[in-house]
Amino acid sequence: MALAAKLQLRQSQSLVMTPQLMQSIRLLQFTHVELEHFIDEEIERNPLLERAEPQDDAASDQAQKIDAEPQAAVEGDWFENEAGWSAEAISEKLDTSLENLFPDDPGTSERLGPDLTAQWKSAAGNGGGSSSEGLDAGDMAAGAITLRDHVGEQVALAFADPAARLIAADLADGLDETGYLRADLAEVAARLGTDAAAVAKVLAVCQTFEPAGLFARDLAECLSLQLAVRDRLDPAMKALVANLELLARRDFQTLKRICGVDEEDLLDMLAEIRALDPRPGMAFSGGASDAIVADVEVRAANDGSWTVELNAETLPRVLVDHIYFAQVSPHAKNQAEKDFLAECLQNANWLTRSLDQRAKTILKVASEIVRQQDAFLVHGVRQLKPLNLRTVADAIGMHESTVSRVTANKYMLTPRGVFELRYFFTASIAASGGGDAHSSEAVRDRIKQLIDEEKPVDVLSDDAIVDMLKESGVDIARRTVAKYREGMNIPSSVQRRREKRALASAGR
Repeated sequence: MALAAKLQLRQSQSLVMTPQLMQSIRLLQFTHVELEHFIDEEIERNPLLERAEPQDDAASDQAQKIDAEPQAAVEGDWFENEAGWSAEAISEKLDTSLENLFPDDPGTSERLGPDLTAQWKSAAGNGGGSSSEGLDAGDMAAGAITLRDHVGEQVALAFADPAARLIAADLADGLDETGYLRADLAEVAARLGTDAAAVAKVLAVCQTFEPAGLFARDLAECLSLQLAVRDRLDPAMKALVANLELLARRDFQTLKRICGVDEEDLLDMLAEIRALDPRPGMAFSGGASDAIVADVEVRAANDGSWTVELNAETLPRVLVDHIYFAQVSPHAKNQAEKDFLAECLQNANWLTRSLDQRAKTILKVASEIVRQQDAFLVHGVRQLKPLNLRTVADAIGMHESTVSRVTANKYMLTPRGVFELRYFFTASIAASGGGDAHSSEAVRDRIKQLIDEEKPVDVLSDDAIVDMLKESGVDIARRTVAKYREGMNIPSSVQRRREKRALASAGR
């Protein structure tokens, strides 16, 4: 059989990860804080992008000239300017079409469901939060003092000797965010060219800094430092701190014997231990934390359904300045300047379309979650249904990975509180009678209730909890009950029995 070279023409389809597609995917999984930061960077790079500012009636006519609809850009309804830049000429620069990026988008006119009132709040007047006007006093406050700054001030006051101050500064660098010293004293001494005794002497002074417990090397030392400041580090307390593993196991009988105290004294000592701070450095762990802002708001409608709206505060509105583009495009001196302006216009329209699609996708996913978890919103966590990403994806005609990205780090404000979207996706636990499956979150809540209601003389074992759950229609294994109990930081039945007996004895 002879071998010969020949040409063949073959047609095939494939998905190409274009820069535009990657950008749209990134936008889906951004939190609103990350999205604001990303948009600020894009506005700095692209002169054709700007944020929508609050508008009044007098400025509405001018705003209509500037605020071009993203859909007009999508459909190619661009003007042809004096330089001859038509829609077809500009679209040649694109590496894919918009329809390839959003195959799931059924159009803006599609309803989200007959049984659900879904609305999208207008972002007009939001202003994107970029303006410096209207800042409150909290926005202008100085940054919070860090742990390193707080310790540095005390080092400067505590040590007059430059060598000792250098050692103290090096030890301060070894503090973690909780205030514990993670540096090895021998390594510090070798690195600074001194002896371990000098380092230990400096460390002893540093351990007197405020708040008490800083520079401890383990939990026992941290508690001991705080007890010493309170003048409560007597021999009995030293014995208790030295045996924290027995305290974790609730082995109170052994602790009484080791510490040489009775039950009343032991309970008083435990109360003192609970009043201590096991992580004294956390008060300086980065200043004020960002408050959770819900991306979606759910409210009860008058007809008994649920109104699902996007939070306007998390929807930045970005405009494409077509007037500026029309003014500068005829003055492009060479092809490089024309290409730059064309790329800026393409990226600007891509971004507005991507933001629009991101908002619609979040709303569709949230609306389907509300439809699936209607019983939870009405009756509470006991009625939380088992739900997975595929169920929601199939219901709204999207890919499972898209739903996964949308639900990452997004929050929903409901009449029952603020929940992460991932909270509504729980594993399924079979029903013992062959009925509807139970949500793992609902089963956890049921286990917690059973343990909270148990009596000191009748502490429930994991096997007893299994039997009680099966009587209520939940088919669950003992190891699953133990896993859920440990996940809620609930001790075993043996440990709970010891603790309840000690408390009962103290009550008498």
